Amino acid sequence: MGVADDAAVYRVNARTAVVATLDFFAPVVDDPYTFGAIAAANAMSDVFAMGGEVVLALNIAAFPEDLPTAVQSAILRGGAEKVREAGGIVAGGHTVWDVEPKFGLSVFGRVHPGRIMRKAGLKPGQVLCLTKPLGTGTILSAAKNGRAEATWVESATESMLRLNRHAMHLARTAKVTTATDVTGFGLLGHLWEMCERSGVAAEISANAAPFLPGAEECSLMGVHTVGEIRNMEWAGDNILFGPGVSDAQRALLFDPQTSGGLLLACSPRRVEALRAAFAKDGEPFWVIGRVRSGTPGIQVD
Repeated sequence: MGVADDAAVYRVNARTAVVATLDFFAPVVDDPYTFGAIAAANAMSDVFAMGGEVVLALNIAAFPEDLPTAVQSAILRGGAEKVREAGGIVAGGHTVWDVEPKFGLSVFGRVHPGRIMRKAGLKPGQVLCLTKPLGTGTILSAAKNGRAEATWVESATESMLRLNRHAMHLARTAKVTTATDVTGFGLLGHLWEMCERSGVAAEISANAAPFLPGAEECSLMGVHTVGEIRNMEWAGDNILFGPGVSDAQRALLFDPQTSGGLLLACSPRRVEALRAAFAKDGEPFWVIGRVRSGTPGIQVD
């Protein structure tokens, strides 16, 4: 692809390219089936961010020797059923013993070479759109310490389980060619990647950015994550905040996401049609900013 992207792409011929990616992590929720499904949705997201369809996946699992077989099976079943929902199949995998459970997938997809969506390609004037609310990292961290309400965790779980597949389909109909999925680097970290690789600047509205129910409350309680701090240290010098941006908003814009949404750059002529298409199909959608010319960087107001 020329620059680092969300997944590896190998062009087979004029009509087909292979998309490959890999991701796995320790449990983020207590229920094993749900954990498996979230891990699978997260791993497949890179394929969708590239505009591709999932074909098959291989399990990557690390389980403690004393982990009950029923728990192991539930994790694997959750992953397999989420892959099936995406139109693919699980075709095997590999398991090792470890002191802490971990699960994820190596995912293989396909995409037409002319329909690949890439990180590097932002153009001045484009509108920045987001397809899932932010705050999973903060809410999950609060839940581990018994400080999150059940409804907050339920909303975060529902968001993490939602595949980015249909959002990608709708983006392609609007001829979106530049996109990424918002995961560990948080919204601002991933947007900074796009700006740096495209040689442009961006501006976003903190009040337009969507947050999951309870996310701001958790942040105001002083709940933070190591990932949030690392994201600030990595990208912070390239981001300017206006005086109206609250500390909670600033933290959540850096919040590392698990199975986050797609960050799309859309032509201003097509954004209203794209918004209407998302609304018609019941898909979340927010306009949060725009791309402008200038030295790569982000202004948040």
